[in-house]
Amino acid sequence: MSSQSFADLGVSKPVVRALAHRGISDPFAVQQLVVADVLAGRDVLAQSPTGSGKTLAFGVPIVDRIAADSRRPGALILAPTRELAGQIVDEIHGVATARALSVAVVHGGVGLQKQAKLAARAHIVVATPGRLEDLLQRRELTLEHVQILVLDEADRMLDMGFKPAVDRIVAKTPKGRQTLFFSATLQGEAGRQAKAYTRDARRHVHTPAPERRATVTHRFVHLEHDAKVGALVSELGDSERGRTLVFVRTKRGADRLVKRLSASSVPAVAMHGNKSQPQRQKALSRFESGDVDTLVATDVAARGIDVAGITHVINFDAPGDRDAYVHRVGRTARAGKSGAGVSFVLPDQTHDMRKIAAGLGLADEFDQGAPRVNGGSRLARNGSHNGSHAPRNGSRNGSRSRSRRVRQGRSG
Repeated sequence: MSSQSFADLGVSKPVVRALAHRGISDPFAVQQLVVADVLAGRDVLAQSPTGSGKTLAFGVPIVDRIAADSRRPGALILAPTRELAGQIVDEIHGVATARALSVAVVHGGVGLQKQAKLAARAHIVVATPGRLEDLLQRRELTLEHVQILVLDEADRMLDMGFKPAVDRIVAKTPKGRQTLFFSATLQGEAGRQAKAYTRDARRHVHTPAPERRATVTHRFVHLEHDAKVGALVSELGDSERGRTLVFVRTKRGADRLVKRLSASSVPAVAMHGNKSQPQRQKALSRFESGDVDTLVATDVAARGIDVAGITHVINFDAPGDRDAYVHRVGRTARAGKSGAGVSFVLPDQTHDMRKIAAGLGLADEFDQGAPRVNGGSRLARNGSHNGSHAPRNGSRNGSRSRSRRVRQGRSG
């Protein structure tokens, strides 16, 4: 693709100046693919991973297409999580101001009335489905003037069970609206919904260049349940470790693990759905700033987090499936840097975890971490073993660790 400037793509001078003020001069690949079609009023289906620049790919042309004197809100952007909604607002606020447009965020965890007043006056509303439905049911907001609808991280919204809410929200917007559907995949259910929500859409697939793919070292640590916290403390004691994201299965488990780490003099913060929005923002801010370098989170709470410099992802609790593993571990090794994915495997999880590993081409790494039984052979294929296998110094699982490029799909 030939290099084009934002001006070449048809972006207005005020917005080009606002981007330049932020040091943004050359469009990213996904922006070159999408911006002109959005400015032309076309519906768009875009497959692009997190971190590719897709927020400005829809944010920049939206700002140019919504008039300052239009009825409000003129644009609605749906996002799966509070964190992602906040990041979108931060990203597009500056360019919106250049065109005298206002942007408001709508999500749970904060006061509803204040949000409702700001949203009703805003040209662009960025919302999570649940809280937006609350406002619509209270008649605090109308979507009848929406000219442009964006579904960002659409596949995640479907994964998180938001399809019924999204269907209801979409039904409240004008049929003649312009729809932009951004997703890490356009296959399966995401593809079916994309077709249902759009009309004669232009389809764009942005895949990062192979040389930019991250290299991740994958390790599988086989151990008994009562050895998990000690193993985690050992992992977090690695002098080469930077910011670390630790995944657990439940909200209660996240809080309990932070307390147990604190008892071992390892500072950490928790992030999950029962935390208020200020609490979540404070935890994320401490993690981003480096004040605390360990964040313990559930899958849902961590969706939408895009923090630079995460060197390790540790699956303290096993991921539910292959996609969950990819989404978790994909949060490390960004921007061409290497990273590590470490997964704790309990005896009764061996069979399921090996299937996940094999599906990702990591069967050898999984087998290397399995305990030795029956005269020295490794038992990794029958789903059970006797005894525990606690991590040791060096490679921590007593075996070689290999770096391998795993196709991450989307990385959240």
